[in-house]
Formats: sequence, structure tokens, C-alpha cells
Amino acid sequence: MAFDPDAVHAKYLAERDKRLVPGRTAIRDLAGDEHAAGYRADPFTPYTEREPIIDDADVVIVGGGIAGILAGAHLRKAGVERIRIIDEAGGVGGTWYWNRYPGVMCDVESYQYLPMLEELDYIPSRRYAFGEEIRLHLQAIADRFDLVPDALFHTGVTETVWDDDAGRWKVHTNRGDELSCRFYVLAVGILNLMKLPAISGMDDFTGRAFHTARWDYGFTGGRPGEALTDLGDKVIALIGTGASGLQCLPPLAEAAKHVYVFQRTPSAIGVRGNRPTDPSFAADLQPGWQKARMDNFQSIMLGRPVEADLTDDGWTHHYAAVQNPPRRKGMSAEEFMRTAEQLDFAIMEEHRQRIDGLVEKPEVAAALKPYYRYLCKRPCFHDEYFDAYNRDNVTLIDCPAGIERITQRGPVVGGHQYDVDGIIYGTGFEAEVTPLPRRIGHDIVGRNGVSLAEKWADGAASLYGMMSRGFPNMFVMPAPGQQSVVTVNYTQLAVFGAEFVAGTVELLGKQGVEVFDVSADAEADWIQQIVDTYVDPSGVMSACTPSRLNNEGDPGAIRPRDTNFGRGFGDFFAYRELLETWLAAGEFDGLDLA
Repeated sequence: MAFDPDAVHAKYLAERDKRLVPGRTAIRDLAGDEHAAGYRADPFTPYTEREPIIDDADVVIVGGGIAGILAGAHLRKAGVERIRIIDEAGGVGGTWYWNRYPGVMCDVESYQYLPMLEELDYIPSRRYAFGEEIRLHLQAIADRFDLVPDALFHTGVTETVWDDDAGRWKVHTNRGDELSCRFYVLAVGILNLMKLPAISGMDDFTGRAFHTARWDYGFTGGRPGEALTDLGDKVIALIGTGASGLQCLPPLAEAAKHVYVFQRTPSAIGVRGNRPTDPSFAADLQPGWQKARMDNFQSIMLGRPVEADLTDDGWTHHYAAVQNPPRRKGMSAEEFMRTAEQLDFAIMEEHRQRIDGLVEKPEVAAALKPYYRYLCKRPCFHDEYFDAYNRDNVTLIDCPAGIERITQRGPVVGGHQYDVDGIIYGTGFEAEVTPLPRRIGHDIVGRNGVSLAEKWADGAASLYGMMSRGFPNMFVMPAPGQQSVVTVNYTQLAVFGAEFVAGTVELLGKQGVEVFDVSADAEADWIQQIVDTYVDPSGVMSACTPSRLNNEGDPGAIRPRDTNFGRGFGDFFAYRELLETWLAAGEFDGLDLA
């Protein structure tokens, strides 16, 4: 297919419009809907009754995923003794605790994604590690820094209130705990809200139904990394073809009698090229190698020159190219946009042609082809997904407008009833830019009785995306949509956030500062910097197929205050340098101290 702008625009818009249907964004209330609450139950760790805990800690960290574990580890390295992690999961790991579905793995190179490899003297077994290896590595970090004994698992915070007289946060949980702490750290993660679509009749289904983030091995048989032994006589409906759906399809196809895959929008799926780590990989590594490798990858993502591409994968070949199209001297804005679009089209054509070479049935191959710009959705990478469609026991149900309803017997699409024994929702999580108060999941009441949700009602309000006026001694781990920056490799941002939190706490202790708050002028200045560099993406993103990256087809609803330090994803290196300089100065510029 040659690049004919008018034809491409027409094709992409037609595919988008098929998916702009009423009710598209409707999701179940997993906390308030008693019929849906069961989807959240922990199938991995038994719930254990315990007495409520009354305690005073130095730091309470909400969240035991990568961000929370790193915050705890670096605080421990800074000499903080009394640390309590609180998490609704039954153990540490965050998204890697919950996502234990067959085939789950990281899509960023594991030598960068798994944190603290040098500290633990560990080299991942594969270029892209499977989920169980990642979870166990995070557990190892928590064990190394003694974070588990005082952690409160299967515990949710219900309310946190600042006590100005005591200079402490008062933390209340759903298990009757009453904790106080000097510092409160929000490490709630960026993909922590499981998304379950609201489909008419789904509660009528009489078979087994679960989300990929609560995989039911009691139903499927097997365990992480092993074959699914109990599906040989079962017909399965797999709903969703994003990262979760495409990773679990090959193991399902190997095990089940039949799998119906319900696809609303096909993903752009590039070559992953996964392989075992070469035994020689670690031979020449020098101290600081992991940070250097992260910086190399992030430089490429931001379009900065590097001597060598150390990662050399789909992210650096395709994603970085689309994010940083070439700009020649004297090129007009129109020429630049056209060149960028043509580059994007060539990459998407490469993806579509890959499908033709792997999928044997032409009509299935056609339905699997993504027709939108590469930057419209987070790209996926996989080596076995397309092969699954060559099996006789796998059927693709292409339904751009979604599933009409679910009956006692299973999904209905186009008036056709699909009888199944189980429904697996591979429908992912709410977007990374979901407002922080929603991701937190509980009320935080600061000075003068003002809640964080009230303060942030019109958009994020912070200093550096990590502190907020009126909420003394509180840190927020940096994340998309809250005035910090975005990194494809989230671990890199979490590492730096943890270093900043620990460095600030250590500095406050050395200078005898009991309480800090953000000054009004500093917060106003930071917000203005964020707004001044905002570039409205709706001109491009409104033509995209609906996704979590364009607010499900409504990119104009993204508020300038809910963006990043620097244009687009933000400038990670400038952000890091700014905060490192701030720490080195030791003057707490922008803070009011007491």
C-alpha cells in the first residue's frame, strides 16, 4: 500500500469511527458493585485474620509495587528504621503480584526493567523476563531491605488525615489499624486499577469468569510458567487483544479445546525477539552499568544521539523514530508533519505485512491488521501471538463496536451466541494518566480540612510532581499526568523518585527539620511551567482509534495541568538534573520549613 495521504486518512478515520460507539468507556465499579467485587478477590494468597495494629512509624508507604519497594529500599539505605508498607495485595510486587497469567512478561528489556540488579548481583534469565521472575526479584529486594516484616498486606487505607499539632499523618485502614507517621509516601503505581468493561448481562453467565489480573489456576490448572492442564475439554472466550490478551493467548491455545478471541481493536505487535541471556552478557559489565543502560535507552526515546543502541529492539527502532521524526533545516511545519506521517505509515505497513507473513488465513490476517498511527496506542511486542491463529482451535471474533451482551451461555456478537465454559477478561487497567486521587483510592485530608481530591479537582497542583502544598511531609512517587515526566521504562522514573524521596528525608533529618510544606509561590511557578510547555495533542490524537492514550477518543479532555515537565513526555534528563541540583544545594528552595 503506497502512502496516499487522502486514502490513508480515510481508511484510518473509517476504522476509528467503527469504534466510536455509545457506552464504549463504561466500566464496572469493582469497589462499589457487590456483583463485581468478586473480580478483585486475591486468588494467590489466603486472607489471614489479625488484630488491628496501633503504631507510630517514621514512614508509611502506600503501595508495595516497584515504586513502593524502591522507596522503602532507598529510605532504608538513608537510615530510616520504622517503615510500614500498606497494600491490598497479599504480598509485594504490585502489578507483578496480580498479573500472574500465563505468558506474562515485561515489554521493556529486563536488564533495565528489573531494578537494583547491581545491588542484588542478579542478571535476568531472559532478555524480556517472565512475570514470575520479576515478582520474585521484587520480593528479593523487599527481603534484602527488611521491608516485609512490618508490611500490612491485604490491607487498604480508608483515610489519612494530617495532624498539625502532632506534626504527623494519621492513617486509618479497613482492618481497624490506626497508624501515625512522620512521612507519608504515595507509591500507588500507574496501572493499579483493574478495568472490567460493563457489558449487558455479564452477571448472568453461569460459567467461570475472571480478569487476567486475577488468573484462576483452580479453573485452568497449572501455575505460572507451567501448562494449563485442566482446559482440554473447555471452550474459552478471551476478551481483549491488548498486552494481556495477546500474551495469554498462546498458552490458552495450547491447552483449551477451543478459544474464541474477541477483538475490538487490533494492537500493533512488533517482533519481541526474546531469548535467554547469553552467558557472556555479564562478563564485561562495569559498576554503574544498569543506570548507563537506562540512560542510553531513554536518550534514544527522546531523540538524543548515542554512540550505540544498547537495547536494539522495537522500542528503539520504531517507537523512538515516530516520537522523534527527522527535521531538516528550512523544513516548514507542514513538511515536517507530512514527513512524520509518512514515517509512521511505513512502520505501520511493516507491522501489517508481518501479519501477512505469519497468519495463514487471509480473512483472519486482514482483521488483525491495525489501521491507525503507531503513536495512537502503546505498541506491543510478541513472537508467538500470530501463530496461534493458525490453529484450528482458535477463532478470531472481530467486533469493533464491542460485545452486544453476555448470556448464561456466553458472549453474543452480531446476533450470534458463543457457548463457552469460561470468560477471561484481558481488558487491562485504567490509563496511566488516571487522576492521582482516583488511583490513590482513599481520602487524604491535609491542612484546613482540604482533601487532595478537592485540591486537585481542576488538575494537578504540585512542586516537581512529588509534593503538594497543604499536605506537609507527603511525597508522591512521580508518574504520568501529575507534573513530572514519562518514561517508557517506568522503572527508571521510579528509581529516581525513590532516590529523591530518600535524599530529601535524609537531608531534613540532618538539618533538624520536623515539618515541610510547599510554598504557594513555588507551587504556582511549577504549575505555570507545566502549562507553558503543554502542546495540545488533539489535532493528531483525535484521528486515532480510541485508546487509553487519547482518553478513549476524547483527547481534548486532557487538561494542561495534568501533563509533564517539558513538551510531550517531558524531558527526563532536565527533570533529573533539576532535582539532583536541588538536593545538592540542601537549601529546600520552594519549601516552608518548621
